[in-house]
Order: sequence, then C-alpha cells, then structure tokens
Amino acid sequence: MRVALFGGSFNPPHVAHQMVALYVLETAPVDEVWFVPAYEHAFGKPLAPFADRLSMCELAAAALRPRVRVSGVEGEIGGRSLTLRTVRRLTELHPEHTFSLVIGSDLQGDIASWYGGDELQRTVPFIVVARPGSPAPPGGVLMPDVSSSAVRAALAAGKSVDGLVPRAVLDYIVRKGLYQGLA
Repeated sequence: MRVALFGGSFNPPHVAHQMVALYVLETAPVDEVWFVPAYEHAFGKPLAPFADRLSMCELAAAALRPRVRVSGVEGEIGGRSLTLRTVRRLTELHPEHTFSLVIGSDLQGDIASWYGGDELQRTVPFIVVARPGSPAPPGGVLMPDVSSSAVRAALAAGKSVDGLVPRAVLDYIVRKGLYQGLA
C-alpha cells in the first residue's frame, strides 16, 4: 500500500487539514493518507496534550474514512517530533507499505535544515501542497488560509470558529475546555 504521511501539530486539526488529505488522495499516487500528530513540537512550542490532539485527529479523519487514518506512532516514540525518526519507525512497523511525506510549500526550503534532512529526502518522496503566502508547486492548488494558531486565538477570545473546524472536533474542544485563555 502507498501511504502519504501528513504530520503536524494538529493543535487543533481544522478543515484545511481535511482538504489537504482529500486533495492528496485525489491527485497523488497514494492509497491512504495518515495524519501523524507530533508528540512534542520540534521547536518547543506549547501544544494541547498529545492524547487530545490524537483524538481530535481521529474525529477529523472520520469524515474521510476509509482512506484516511491516524497514526499515534509519535506517542510511542516520545520526545521531540523528528520527521526522519518517525519515517524510520513507521517503515520498521509497516515494511509492506511505501511512504511519502505531505508538506506545505512554506516548508520546502527548510528541509535541508531538518534533523537528517538529506537522508529524509533520499528516503521518501515529498508531496508539496500550496500554503497561503508561499509559491504553489506547478499545477498545485492553494489551500484555504486556515491555521491552527488562528483557530486557537479565536477560541481563546471567545469568537466563533464555525466553518474552520470540523463540528466533531469543535464539540470535543468545548467538552474538554481546550484552548481557553491561550493563543
């Protein structure tokens, strides 16, 4: 099976994440997309608890099943999220799959500075998705300008995030009291 790994903080997952997954499924040579929430942000940014972000990813993926799944491998690995380490572990766990990596166009120039960036580029092909403020890859489609940081800021300010976050994810956020008083 050909699997596109879609890693991120997913703090929280929003509708643009779902759109990216659907876009990749419909345009790239892959059979599935796996959301892979980071256990700990690579640069130490504060995140909601991993278990909550994993649960919210499951809720976001539910609308796109059966071709979108969620991997909790980063919880097993622990520590800072390092993409190469995650790819290595998933390759060990699933030698029958071939993996690719979904990244935003805003990250394309940074890969060489990532932990093991050169090895990562030799190990997996990249599927680049256009992000607002970054050039779109040839033939690429620009995804909506929705960000988790904007969603968190709106929630902290008591503003509506209708249309930005899947309803099931928003219900979870409200039920758990996530993102109140912090952006």
